[in-house]
Amino acid sequence: MGKKRRDSAVNYFLGRGIRQEGELRFSGQAHLEGEFQGRIHGQGTLLVGPTAEVQAEIEANQVIICGQVSGNVKASERIELKKPGQLYGDVTAPLVVMEEGVRFEGRCHMALDEKQEEASRLKLLSGPA
Repeated sequence: MGKKRRDSAVNYFLGRGIRQEGELRFSGQAHLEGEFQGRIHGQGTLLVGPTAEVQAEIEANQVIICGQVSGNVKASERIELKKPGQLYGDVTAPLVVMEEGVRFEGRCHMALDEKQEEASRLKLLSGPA
């Protein structure tokens, strides 16, 4: 009863001191602690750890940044920027959370995706249920 169940394990890990270039596609969880340059596309959660240096266009369901990212970040669910994280680029997500002490240089666009926006508009037009 006291144990928490982890639904998803890390499917991809880039360790500290490792450098990779190119395109990364993943599902589940990806954890970066090394250097990555290129494009990242995931169906799941991307964690950019405190030692990571990433230069990439990123797209995933959830993105958690504790390291340094240069490039635009798009998430279908949420983006979290945690101390000592640094983000140099634009962010797009329905929910963006930034801790005190992080560095963010860019633009922030918080919006639902097209299907969610359409459903919200239809709900508003139809009135209370």
